[in-house]
Amino acid sequence: MSVIRLPAIWMRGGTSKGLFFDPADLPADPKQRDALLLRVLGSPDRYGTQMDGLGGATSSTSKVALVARSTRPGFDLDYQFGAVAVGEPMIDWSGNCGNLSAAVGVFALARGLIEPPPDGIAAIRIWQANIAKTIVAHVPVRAGQAVEEGGFDLAGVAFPGAEIVLDFLDPGGGATPLLPTGHAVDRLTTPDLGSVEASLLDVGNPTILVRAADLGLTGRESRAEFNGDAGLLARCEALRAVGAVAMGLAASPAEATRHRPHTPKLAFIAPAQDYRASDGNLIAAAAVDLTARILSMGALHHAFTATGAVALAVAAMLPGTLAYQLLGGRLASGAEVRIGHAAGVMAVGATVAQQDSRWWVEKVSMRRSARRLMEGWVLAPDQP
Repeated sequence: MSVIRLPAIWMRGGTSKGLFFDPADLPADPKQRDALLLRVLGSPDRYGTQMDGLGGATSSTSKVALVARSTRPGFDLDYQFGAVAVGEPMIDWSGNCGNLSAAVGVFALARGLIEPPPDGIAAIRIWQANIAKTIVAHVPVRAGQAVEEGGFDLAGVAFPGAEIVLDFLDPGGGATPLLPTGHAVDRLTTPDLGSVEASLLDVGNPTILVRAADLGLTGRESRAEFNGDAGLLARCEALRAVGAVAMGLAASPAEATRHRPHTPKLAFIAPAQDYRASDGNLIAAAAVDLTARILSMGALHHAFTATGAVALAVAAMLPGTLAYQLLGGRLASGAEVRIGHAAGVMAVGATVAQQDSRWWVEKVSMRRSARRLMEGWVLAPDQP
C-alpha cells in the first residue's frame, strides 16, 4: 500500500495543539480532504485514543488548521479551523479555535506565506473563514521569523513563551446576531434539569452561559472529576443541544449533538472564590473577577477556550446577561475580565458600545503564546 506524504507543522497555540497545513497541499474536494485529515489525526477511533494518528484524543489536541496567503484586500492570511471528533468520522468546521489563532502567524512566517516583516512586532491581519471575522495577531519577529521563546507565562502551559496579543475585531454576530434571541437571558428546558436560565451569545463562537449553581456545581470543579461523571456530561450536552436550537444553529437537539459538537460552547460561571488550579497552585478569590468552566467537544476543557473567553468578557459588559448580573455591572467597556478557570487565570479585555439601541462589540483582546513543535511530513495511507 502506498503512502501519501503531506507537508505540515505540529503546533501549540495558546492551550491547544493542532496540525497546520497549507490547503494547497490537500485535496481540493472537501470530502476527500476531510477523509484524509481524519486518517492523519487517527479518527474515528473506537478506543478513544487516536493511537494510529497524531491526535491527542482530547478536544484541545485533536485539531487541524488550514492557513493560506490571502487574496482579500487588506488581509495577509486566510485561516480555517477544524475540530476533529475522536470517536466519530467527523470534522466540525462551524467555529474558530481562538487559541490556535495565536499560531497562525507563526506558521505563515515559517512556511513563507507572507513577506518577512521587519524586526519588532508584526501586526498580521487574518481572515477567520469559519466565522467570517477579522483577527489581528501581534507577533514578535526577529530576522524574518516569529520569536517563539520568551518569558510570558500562560496558565495551562508548562513552559513560558513569547507573548502574542490577539485582537478579535468586531467579533459579535458571526452565525447569528450578537444576542441570537434578542434577549440577555433566556430559559432552556431539558428533562433532567428542568428550566435553566441562560445567556446566549454569538461572539468569538456561539456560546451558552449558565450559572454553575443551576447545574448543581460550584465553579471549582476539576477536569478529572467533571469528565468522570458520565451523567453530568450527558445533562450538559442535552442543555447545550437545546441551546443550539434556541440560537437557530440546529433544527433539533439530536442534530446539534451529531453534527455540531464544536459549537455552541457551554460555559458555567460562579462568583470569585478560592480554589486549587490543576497544577496545585492556590488561586485566591481576589485574583479573579469570577470563576468559570467550559465544555468543548463533550468534555470539560483543561483550561478555558479562547473564544469562550471572548464571549464571557463581552457578556460581562452587556447589561442583563448572567455574567453582568454576577459582576454587578461594575466593569466598564475596555476593562479586562479576570477569569478563574481550571488551570489558572486568564485576563480578557472587551470594548463594547451601543449604536441605534443595539450593542456592538468593537474589539476583544487577549495574550497568548505559540510555537512550532515539529515540522516535516505526515504520512497517511493513500485510501484513508
